[in-house]
Amino acid sequence: MKVLVTGASGFVGQWLCRDLIKRGFEVRALVRELRPAGLNHDAPAGDFVIGDILEPSTLKSALKGIEIVFHLAGFIGYKKSDRAKLEQVNVNGTANVISACKVSGCRRLVHFSSVATVGASFNGHEPLNENSPYNLADLNLGYFETKRRAENLVIAACRSGEIDAVILNPSNIYGPGDAQKGSRSTQLEVARGKFPFYTSGGVSIVHIEDVVAATIRASEVGKNGERYILSGENIAIKKLFQMIAEAAGVKPPGMYLPNLAVLLLANLSEVFESIGRKGLVSSESARASILYHWFDHAKATKELNFHPRPAREAINESVEWMRNQGLLN
Repeated sequence: MKVLVTGASGFVGQWLCRDLIKRGFEVRALVRELRPAGLNHDAPAGDFVIGDILEPSTLKSALKGIEIVFHLAGFIGYKKSDRAKLEQVNVNGTANVISACKVSGCRRLVHFSSVATVGASFNGHEPLNENSPYNLADLNLGYFETKRRAENLVIAACRSGEIDAVILNPSNIYGPGDAQKGSRSTQLEVARGKFPFYTSGGVSIVHIEDVVAATIRASEVGKNGERYILSGENIAIKKLFQMIAEAAGVKPPGMYLPNLAVLLLANLSEVFESIGRKGLVSSESARASILYHWFDHAKATKELNFHPRPAREAINESVEWMRNQGLLN
């Protein structure tokens, strides 16, 4: 079976391509340059095709003969200045992929979204699920809002009968190679023993291999137009940092940064960003860091046979990869 993977040079994209090839799929990887610089040395030798989700003409040729499209390409940014690119890549790019799928007549689109589109808890009392009302609109977080709009485009196309698609909402994905992600810089500093503080809030940790297996399973048995949360163990930020530090053999962050201080830093960074300067922290990531990103993956367990492993296993493998790459020196 011929499949196309957008975002194939990213962390998840590389893992997905590798697993698809192992399972006998004929993989076509959409990349913006041949053998992208970010690709690991052991990345699978798939059929690389030059293209861009922002260039519809390249998508038309890339989808020729393709049965399933795995749309992973996207942009992550948490500064006000990132908003235009977030809109362009996450929203317009997804619209282009949907249009290309309609024209090509491919059998299914697997849209890789995020738990950001589900929302978050302000107190951590109850994990959210696919039916939880979105509750972060007032914060106007660029990444969250653009991923939500992109997801809604896919759902609308499904409901109108234009395409057959399934939406996946992964939480924080850990495992070998995750440190190459720009959004994982804080965790890398924790593993080096150089990050001093922790905040309130929490995250849901899921192993890359569990996400990839569920992604392929969703392409086979996922229901048209449905969302599936691919989350794992829900833990506090303090515990996350402790697990990372323990795996790396360093001292964990010991200073608690109260929510008020985090919000003050966010406001100050926003002022710096408005004049084109870099703040101490990203303004929107600071606001998101004190929320509880805890989720219930019962639906994926029931329909996709999704059984995520413990957070510590994913974190240990992540840190071991950092060590093997010389990133902790």
